[in-house]
Amino acid sequence: MIANARMYAINDVVAEAWRRLFEWIAREADVPLDVIAHAPPLSLSDLWRRDDLGCALMCGFPWATWSAPTERPIALAVPVPSSPAFQGRPIYWSDIVVRADGRFTTADDLSGARFAFTVEDSQSGYQAPRRFFAERAHARGGALFAAVVGPLVTPRRIVEAIVANEADAGPLDAWWHALLRRHEPALAAQVRTVATTPPTPMPLIVCAAAIDTAMRQRLCGALERIATEADLASVRDTLLLSRFVAPETNDYRSLVENAHAADRVGYHRLQ
Repeated sequence: MIANARMYAINDVVAEAWRRLFEWIAREADVPLDVIAHAPPLSLSDLWRRDDLGCALMCGFPWATWSAPTERPIALAVPVPSSPAFQGRPIYWSDIVVRADGRFTTADDLSGARFAFTVEDSQSGYQAPRRFFAERAHARGGALFAAVVGPLVTPRRIVEAIVANEADAGPLDAWWHALLRRHEPALAAQVRTVATTPPTPMPLIVCAAAIDTAMRQRLCGALERIATEADLASVRDTLLLSRFVAPETNDYRSLVENAHAADRVGYHRLQ
């Protein structure tokens, strides 16, 4: 079976930490896991539909709105980042960022700007900013931005597009952004946060529905023990990871409700 953390494997150093974590989980749970990169431009949606998915990070919005013919992946756990801003809770948000030396200072300044996004089924990269800007767009007749740039697929491409002046602003997953500030401070310093969207439930660790119950239970047990495993201290530090907790699956309905709220004011797409 496969394991993947592409959503938060922001560079080789962080990807190696994820590999060490998955290898520990495989040994501890007695579950064979082959850590794969599944690098862009390969689709994460294709990854999440695989029936050999053993342990992978998955965005909450496609999980909550699952409509593929295959059975929805099973939620095993939810990460809790260690950075103080996350308050020890399994939550995150989108940081709306601009060029550090740019003229924008608030979300209201972005009217008429070029706004970048990752993919439309991403909570942090599309749906969170769509909900955040919905009323502003409605007040301006339905469209807020001069142009929408994307899909750029990854948060890194959002940063690169803003730095290269191909876009004026865009959303960054808060945990991804924290990892960038930690491991690539020079790049992180080239963008500046002008707004944050309201917190929503974190992406999940999932496995394919075909994985048998006993194996799922062993994976859940291993994920729970990561917080106190001394040998993983450096891994947790690299990943800015505190622990994994059991998923409160009903919480993810809020992502669908937020999307419906944007729809109700006619803001069906970023524009």
